[in-house]
Amino acid sequence: MLNPKIADHHLMRKACIYIRQSTMAQVRFNQESTERQYNLADQAKSLGWMPEQIRILDGDLAQSGELTTKRDDFKTLVSDVAMGQVGAIFSLESSRLARSNKDWHRLLELCAVTKTLVFDGDGCYDPSDFNDSLVLGMKGTFAQAELHIIRARLHGAKLNRAQKGELRFPLPVGLVFDGDKIVLDPDQEVQGAVRTVFTLFEQENSAYAVVHRFRQIGLLFPRRSYGGVWDGKLIWGRLTHSRVLGVLANPSYAGTYVFGRYQSCKKIGPSGEICTQSRQMPQDQWRVVIPDHHPGYITWDQFLANRSRLAANRTNSEVLAGPAREGLCLLQGMLLCSICGRRLSTRYTGNGGLYPSYDCNSRSRDASPLRHCMSLPAKPLDDAIAARLLTAVTPLTIKLALEALTTLEARDKAIAAQWRRRIERARYDADLAERRYEREAMRSLTPEQKQQILQLGKDFPRLWKASTTSACDRKRMLRLLIRDITVVKGAEAKLLHLQIRWQGGATETIDVRRQPNRAEAVRYPDTFVAEIRTIAEKYDDEEIVRRLNGEGLTSSTGKPFTVSIIRWIRFKHRIPGPPLPTGTLTVSQVRERYGISLWVVHYWIKRGIVSAVQRKPNTPYAVTINNAVDRHLRKWIENSGHLHPSSQTQTV
Repeated sequence: MLNPKIADHHLMRKACIYIRQSTMAQVRFNQESTERQYNLADQAKSLGWMPEQIRILDGDLAQSGELTTKRDDFKTLVSDVAMGQVGAIFSLESSRLARSNKDWHRLLELCAVTKTLVFDGDGCYDPSDFNDSLVLGMKGTFAQAELHIIRARLHGAKLNRAQKGELRFPLPVGLVFDGDKIVLDPDQEVQGAVRTVFTLFEQENSAYAVVHRFRQIGLLFPRRSYGGVWDGKLIWGRLTHSRVLGVLANPSYAGTYVFGRYQSCKKIGPSGEICTQSRQMPQDQWRVVIPDHHPGYITWDQFLANRSRLAANRTNSEVLAGPAREGLCLLQGMLLCSICGRRLSTRYTGNGGLYPSYDCNSRSRDASPLRHCMSLPAKPLDDAIAARLLTAVTPLTIKLALEALTTLEARDKAIAAQWRRRIERARYDADLAERRYEREAMRSLTPEQKQQILQLGKDFPRLWKASTTSACDRKRMLRLLIRDITVVKGAEAKLLHLQIRWQGGATETIDVRRQPNRAEAVRYPDTFVAEIRTIAEKYDDEEIVRRLNGEGLTSSTGKPFTVSIIRWIRFKHRIPGPPLPTGTLTVSQVRERYGISLWVVHYWIKRGIVSAVQRKPNTPYAVTINNAVDRHLRKWIENSGHLHPSSQTQTV
């Protein structure tokens, strides 16, 4: 017998059988439920729908009903309902369609508008009817609440087991389960590989350096496979940077049981849908921390130190200086641009990187049309900071630092006493307070260590300049004293202001004058050119050279003056030589006077046609021309066949 709610217009449209299981495990192991959902097609046939009108929507198997993300068949169902193509929706339970009130009520509203029926295991509902709509709304609310209750129940059980350190999770390589306990991997090769990572990081202070050393030595690193035919087996391969970071950041290697390092959170995706992703939580928000839970490879203090070192090594940070590396740039990672506020990067040019510089190319990285802020040679800045550092580290400053450390020791003792009183007063927080107290490393030095530090203040300049001190060591010593340095361009082109911020909080500014470039370095000052101009009025080039070298002066390149250098200076700055004797002309003046070429003038001089003398070899001629010589030259020019070939031809 047909249901009275089914009308002809329902049977004229298609019936959709929506099938869904939340996980792949349910699809695989709970096949009875899947079979019951497929059998809903028989129910649709018995109610009057033809087989060709029945559509099976099973593309959402193994997908959660909490969100519409990755549920393409549910989106198809909603779209078809909105277009009035669906007469009835069949599902085993209302929770199969949606466990979100937003998605459920949206579907019910569309069904009410398009007169679409909803069938589940309890009966038939018409969303356009108030009573049926009320029942369906309550079922959707119960479905969402049920999901919350199930999740809270499961998570509560997990948290309870985690608080006892009994919740199992995949262990990192180097640790295995022995019954209910976590122990070191009995494979000595695996232990050796893990210990080598921590040892090399302590020596190199960089995760990239650990990877490089592994490849240099030819060592491999294991990883454990999960799932498939290789489940649980070790696979040896090349060590990667991400693996090193994972090992150094995992507290399990410090013998500490931690739960809650990663938590899921919801965010809006690019397409506007709400999706869930996992994010790493800060250390103070870890839900369960049980120290000394199992044997480890390092101590908890070493783990914290490694995390701090990794944070300081970040190269994409605008606050931290990054790791000290083996480069010629002493201030690598410590200089700040006064224009854009970002860190200056290092650049090595020339053969073998002999010319290091500090560049601010942040605008180039951001694809800005503007040019980069500044590019500075490294040597003047490095020398200025190194000189200031050598004057700053003295026995007196070391003594003041020790006095400050003594004050900190007294403060730490007072804090420790306060912690003890708090522990005695509130036993409820005793474990947590003791953990916090034990993590706070007290600053305490023995008298012998203080004496060694004082002695270091005296030996610091010798240690800094020693050939055995590497560039990396100098950078580490520098970072212990200086936090960062802001570079400010002065009003003058070659003047820089270095604003130093010391680790203690004090600040100061030193001025550094940049070295001139090659063109500026070899350029003679205006005062020197003026002096040459004055001397050249009386003396020739050889006499000028003799006088300059006699005064101990050198050229712009540091060499003694020569005649060719003086001639170049006179040519460059258009400095004339000493005047010729009265009544004499230069070769050029003779050429202009008679309109002839220079070789003709030299021909006259060589043949003795004109009288010319040189003060010294390679100096200009002084040509003497009186009235008689002038008449003779003009007549010679008129009768010259070389100068007037046409007139000579006519005469012949």
